[in-house]
Amino acid sequence: MAKQTRKLNRSWRFFWQLITVLAVCGLVLLIWLDAQVRHRFEGHRWSLPAKVYARPLELYSGKQLAEGQLVFELRQLGYRAVKKVRRPGQYRLQNNQLQIYTRGFHFADASEVGSQLQVVLQAGRVLSMRGEQGQVLHLIRLEPQLIGGIYPSHNEDRELVQLADLPSGFIATLLAVEDRAYYEHLGISPTGIARAMVANVKAGRVVQGGSTLTQQLVKNFYLDAEQTLWRKLLEAPMALLLNSHYSKDEILEVYLNEVFLGQQGKRAIHGFGLASWYYFGQPLNELALHQTALLVGMVKGPSYYNPIRFPERAKQRRNLVLSVLADLNMISNKQMQMLQQQPLQLTRVAQFSRYPAYLDLVRQQLQKAYKANDLSDQGLRVFTTIDPWAQHQADLAMRDSFINLTKRYGKQEKLQAALVLSQRDNGEVLAVVGDRDGGYAGHNWALDSSRQVGSLLKPVIHLTALASGRFHLLSPLDDSPLTIPQADGSVWQPANYDGQSHGVVPMYEALVKSYNIANVRLGMSLGVDKVLEQLSALGAKQDWQAYPSRLLGALELSPLKVNQVYQTLASNGFYSPLSIVRDVTQANGQLLSHYPYQVRQAADPQAAYILQQELALVGRQGTGRGAYRYVADKQLVAGKTGTTNDQRDSWFSGFSGRHVATVWMGNEDASPTPLTGASGALQVWSRLMAQLPYQEDADNQPPGVDFFRTNPAVGVIIDADCAGLVLPFAKLRPAAQTNCGN
Repeated sequence: MAKQTRKLNRSWRFFWQLITVLAVCGLVLLIWLDAQVRHRFEGHRWSLPAKVYARPLELYSGKQLAEGQLVFELRQLGYRAVKKVRRPGQYRLQNNQLQIYTRGFHFADASEVGSQLQVVLQAGRVLSMRGEQGQVLHLIRLEPQLIGGIYPSHNEDRELVQLADLPSGFIATLLAVEDRAYYEHLGISPTGIARAMVANVKAGRVVQGGSTLTQQLVKNFYLDAEQTLWRKLLEAPMALLLNSHYSKDEILEVYLNEVFLGQQGKRAIHGFGLASWYYFGQPLNELALHQTALLVGMVKGPSYYNPIRFPERAKQRRNLVLSVLADLNMISNKQMQMLQQQPLQLTRVAQFSRYPAYLDLVRQQLQKAYKANDLSDQGLRVFTTIDPWAQHQADLAMRDSFINLTKRYGKQEKLQAALVLSQRDNGEVLAVVGDRDGGYAGHNWALDSSRQVGSLLKPVIHLTALASGRFHLLSPLDDSPLTIPQADGSVWQPANYDGQSHGVVPMYEALVKSYNIANVRLGMSLGVDKVLEQLSALGAKQDWQAYPSRLLGALELSPLKVNQVYQTLASNGFYSPLSIVRDVTQANGQLLSHYPYQVRQAADPQAAYILQQELALVGRQGTGRGAYRYVADKQLVAGKTGTTNDQRDSWFSGFSGRHVATVWMGNEDASPTPLTGASGALQVWSRLMAQLPYQEDADNQPPGVDFFRTNPAVGVIIDADCAGLVLPFAKLRPAAQTNCGN
């Protein structure tokens, strides 16, 4: 008996020891879980990608808009056309009268508040603008488009919202479907689990979930997605701890921003704020009840109820949510039926990463000043120079040109292309196409590849000649055959594209008709090294050996670099580095970086201005004249085609009005193409310029430059009332005759 008693006592002792150990372990686990819950909830909750914005659309008296531009940009911003403007995000355009209710935005320099505005237009030009009280406005600045982000490695993205940002009825709808006792339970709800089980049995399918919103948040916010017993055991105590430390509103706000609501490629869409932009192209506070019901319904299964992939399935789920609201008397049966008849109203606008080639440039500039982690998880806001309308038209110009080339030459599978567009007066980059498929995020041919530029170098030769003071536009150049000995004992014999020589020609004609031999002779007389020095000063700084073949473009540049050179030529020889980013701010709007306008003189202003007129003759009379099949006759086209040996590369770079653009086309492997500069790149360039709002740039004619009527055949200045070609001259001028030079 004593032996049995001792054995029983040992058993009880072991039992209580085990209970004590388990209690201690449980307490330690509870303390650890409590620390985890508070650390994540109170710390840096999410990695927030940098948001990249386009330039805002600014309206002012005299502003010229292209046909269709205003409506396009409003739709890209998620504005809705309505019969009567009542709420932010709405507009009405009728009979050249625009009524709009702006949303407002916190810019780097100021905050704009949302208000109702009126704009009067005429032929796309802004005539007048008035505010809510009828006051005259001098400037309207719409919020900038979000064009993409710089994402963390796990590719999560979210647009943070607060409870105050929610539309009417949003919380009531969410709780009615997901957690009706949310404000009563302690984080878990045994009665909710039981009620869900009964409802599901009655329906014969899953119509309610047993987890509370707090438990859902714990699963998404703290635990991994793997369905394990350990995870289920942790879920309940963590939900209780979360509920004990924080208010219901605090927990709910985190849930709203954490919930997973879809996938775009590799990027995960988290939170209702981002989902609203992704699916509807609008901020969350502008959603109607049937749109709210769709998002709430997706919580149950974002992939299964994805409205983009499965619209009918998503609509059925939305309508079920609306019927739940009617059953709870939150809406009437009439309202339910009306809302259930509404279409899904998904946006047709791609909200994210629309312009991969441009974003490459943004990253390149920012990486000089910011660490990778700062860009991907601090929620920075990056304000860029991209013009959404110009970018859209650049993509269309590329697409349409390839369609036309396929009709003419058959399918060109290896043919690639790139485009860079900038603002003439300040060098801001407005659009970049890095591939024949503008939305392709692969190799960026505008930035990452350099190809031989061919005749694009000839204007640099002429600029050097004009700046030397030894040449003017009527200076005679020899275009007769030329043989140049090389250092290795071989000879180089440049030839014209037409295989002919043209004797003595005036200098402007050598550029207009792109005569190789005459331009090589001109460059040799100046010194190849001098031409290359001028090219570097214009913005293509590299170390090239001064071979004579450089004068015909036997050197490689990227389209971005070429555009920099022509940007400087178009700006009277004043160099402004091509700019992509204007400002970077913290998420709260505090300014971190401002990238100001920079300028330096890179060429003689008189020579650069005269060269511009020479390039305009290329557009009117020479290899660029094909542009006028697309652009209006009154529009200025000034630029140069480039075609390399065996037609391996097709180029056109030039300016029109306030825009400078460069287009390159060529095969990926640099094999011959059927294209010249005029038949390939010029077609893309011209299609683009035809769709941009055209405004003549200010004529910055430098002092000392004068225009005279000339007789090019004789090479003299003639009387103003004679028939002849008007050309500009600086200090060096040809002789004058009073008999019209005959």
